[in-house]
Amino acid sequence: MPVTGMPHACSESMIIVITGGSSGIGKATALAFARRGDSVVIAARSKDAVEAAANEVEAAGGRALAIVADVSRYDDVQRVVDEALAKFGAIDVWINNASVAEWSFIETMQPDDMRRIVEVDLVGTMYGCRAVLPHFRQRGGGTIVNVASALADRAIPLLSTYCAAKAGVKSFSDALRMEMRATNANVDVVVILPSSINTPFYTWGRSLLGVRPHPVSVIYPSRAVADAIVWAADHPKRREVFVGIMGKLLSLGQRFSPELMDAYMLQRHEMFRQQYSVLADHGESNLFQTNGETRVNGDFTDDARTTSLYTRAVETKPRWLRAAAAIGLVWFVYCRARPRGSRDKGVGGG
Repeated sequence: MPVTGMPHACSESMIIVITGGSSGIGKATALAFARRGDSVVIAARSKDAVEAAANEVEAAGGRALAIVADVSRYDDVQRVVDEALAKFGAIDVWINNASVAEWSFIETMQPDDMRRIVEVDLVGTMYGCRAVLPHFRQRGGGTIVNVASALADRAIPLLSTYCAAKAGVKSFSDALRMEMRATNANVDVVVILPSSINTPFYTWGRSLLGVRPHPVSVIYPSRAVADAIVWAADHPKRREVFVGIMGKLLSLGQRFSPELMDAYMLQRHEMFRQQYSVLADHGESNLFQTNGETRVNGDFTDDARTTSLYTRAVETKPRWLRAAAAIGLVWFVYCRARPRGSRDKGVGGG
């Protein structure tokens, strides 16, 4: 059994809990841990989907436990902790990944929809942290990985509530990290900040656009985020990890000049137009009901890159290299205020 809160030794297996683990980023992450022999607890709302994911985890070489749970209900989240401990005896890494969204102008969103997004994306993350902390303190340590979004640093239109919730995830994580350090708890908190990712997120997110939503900017595969999460579990002293260079550029641009970023996104309404796909919308939504989705990738595989070279070459490297890369990125933004082509503009999704 590895020492929690410390880098993982390849010869030792870990016990991982992943919320929203039956499809998309969560499932890709579960399989990535399984391939190296770790034990994975998969929590999601669909019984069929979590059981299918658990079967794939075991086929990939890991041990699995499927739990039906809705992270917006604290009792469900506490039950995930209890069942994971009953099955495996401990938890090494807790990953808050469950997420929902709605594409809409703010004035057309229903109050219940706004509340639901915050309850799942933000409150669900809070519940996960609160539920697992007593075990981590009793055991002497652990790692929490919170999957936010590059939109936590810079919001875009039509995803207002999602952006707000993800900004809350990052802020909550910062506060939690300080509390853990102040009380000498051996609990690390890492925030993952994905750019646009090709997951079923865009297939099932509620849309009031008249069509299905489309990822903006450069699109990356779910596996790129999964690899970053696995790396974070092994290197939990990192505060945050961006997946995809476009998310990092957005963050730097926001720090440099929020007003300039506003103008950049509103130019020719590009940030609006990019989010309208040509796919018909038939009312698909997983906001309140599960859909049993089990795919890792979504509908934009032909447009997605195979990996994030930036994340692999910079984000997972020593601090001096990241600082040098940041300087280079600032120069890039300065010299190229308007990237070529619609795929190089903005960022979104989680």
